[in-house]
Amino acid sequence: MVFTYPRVFSVTSVDWQPTLRYPPRGIGTLWERHTVDVPEALGALVGRSRARLLTEMEEPASTQERARRTGLTPGGVSQHLSTMRTAGLVTAHRTGRFVLYARSRVAEALIDAATSR
Repeated sequence: MVFTYPRVFSVTSVDWQPTLRYPPRGIGTLWERHTVDVPEALGALVGRSRARLLTEMEEPASTQERARRTGLTPGGVSQHLSTMRTAGLVTAHRTGRFVLYARSRVAEALIDAATSR
């Protein structure tokens, strides 16, 4: 019930199955575009799109969510994440139907080094 946020509805009619409708988690950020400052040194090292993905990864999220947040295509995000996973910059774990990606310790060290200069 995205479009009725923040209200909760219930159906308790005898003719219908009891139903509770409520807003989904995270609805407050649905239309936000998350922007981060990408360190120039990191962009020069791994490429601007990959650097943007890495710096945006403050919490685990799916490929689709990463694409929505960064403005990159889902296919492009998938390719970048696969490459970064092979290089040890990104970790992945499955949660239900989704694979969530997060920065590795190596990526954290790269970002810290690039921002401390």
